[in-house]
Amino acid sequence: MDTVVLARALFGSSMAFHIIFATLGVGVPFMVVFAEVLYQVTKNDHYAILAKRWTKGFAIILGVAIPSGTLVGVMLSLLFPGFMEIVGQVIALPFQVEIWAFLLEALFMSIYVYAADRLSPAMRIVSVFFVALGASASAILITDAHAWMNTPRGFDLVDGKVTNVDPIAAILSPSFFTTATHVLLSAYMTGSFVIVSLAAYKLLKRGNTKRERDYHYGSLKLGLIVGGIFSLLTAVNGHATAQMLYEYNPEKLAAAEGLFETTDYAPLAVFGIVDPEARAIRGGIEIPWALSFLAGNSFDTVVRGLNEWPEELWPPLYIHTLFNLMVVIGIVLIGLSFGALAWRYWLKKELPRWFLRILVSSGALSLIGIETGWIFSCSGRQPWTIYRMQLTSEAATKTNNLGFLFVLFITIYIVLLILTAFVLRLYFKRHPVTKDLTPRTDILEQDGVETNG
Repeated sequence: MDTVVLARALFGSSMAFHIIFATLGVGVPFMVVFAEVLYQVTKNDHYAILAKRWTKGFAIILGVAIPSGTLVGVMLSLLFPGFMEIVGQVIALPFQVEIWAFLLEALFMSIYVYAADRLSPAMRIVSVFFVALGASASAILITDAHAWMNTPRGFDLVDGKVTNVDPIAAILSPSFFTTATHVLLSAYMTGSFVIVSLAAYKLLKRGNTKRERDYHYGSLKLGLIVGGIFSLLTAVNGHATAQMLYEYNPEKLAAAEGLFETTDYAPLAVFGIVDPEARAIRGGIEIPWALSFLAGNSFDTVVRGLNEWPEELWPPLYIHTLFNLMVVIGIVLIGLSFGALAWRYWLKKELPRWFLRILVSSGALSLIGIETGWIFSCSGRQPWTIYRMQLTSEAATKTNNLGFLFVLFITIYIVLLILTAFVLRLYFKRHPVTKDLTPRTDILEQDGVETNG
């Protein structure tokens, strides 16, 4: 296999593994903030228990997110040395500031985990807020470099040499705000739907006490509300992302929609497979004029087709499928969240078991949406590492024998996924929610100890 392809496959698989934990590392603390605030407002102990247990799970996830993120950084340096030569001179600042964001997160995480019971209500909220803030800031700063790769600014490349460096212009590249917003919104959405999955799974188990069912329904309700809101916001931001692509990455937009001819009143192609020989989509459903409106808020917007660029500069056409999958998952999650809330709180009916089974899949669906979104964004930039400035073939290592490393690291990632799932399951099996829900006085009475209230 070609060295460049292997380098991309190795880095891509490492990133795909890390992004699971990185996304949950942003989304779960955000949910903890909501639970902590609700506890302080309502004084309902269920929210305090939710915050405590979610934090324990987050701590385990963080134990994998940190080393896997470090590994991604090392791989980027080793597999794409040509790229790192430019990065080090132009956009190294976000990586350096990200260390401080992580320090903020780790510091307040320690305070919240080990001293929450001794903190005032206000300080409990402050501490967990800074955990979420540090996690979100880390995501924004790392995303900054990704956005810069798609819309590079802040330097000139003359005869292979970096000149006229402007770090601020590099940091504030045209796609930064749209991309960073999308990453945060989708991470918050994913964290909430993972909570929904866990709550729905617990509600499917027979033999729960009324207290346990109330606890899990509270978790489900919070996850559905937050997930529904942020799935809608993610969709709205997706429209802004399409307009950003129209202006700055037109090849990616054309490939995402399988559009070959430049046209106004361009249709939006849903589903189907892009046929590069016929230069059309086979089996797709076209929504008249929708792509033009999506790109420029006007039905007569002229959208450039792939035929305007040499074929060797086309993004891979499979990103059309990735784009469709990402959009469909988003629509399904919006429908599930608001449908479940309407069923439960408008119709005032218990969610049927078949609905709960569907909700169990929502966490996995949101993670698949995250994965397809990142693959779409990175693959859609090909054949460029730095858009229209450095080809991936120029950035990649010339070292051979990457096949062995690919197999080795894939094996490591599979083992780590299994071990992480095992540790999470073991911890919560040994610390069932029943213990947290049992009042202290009940425990004392069971042991035959009298209390004076």
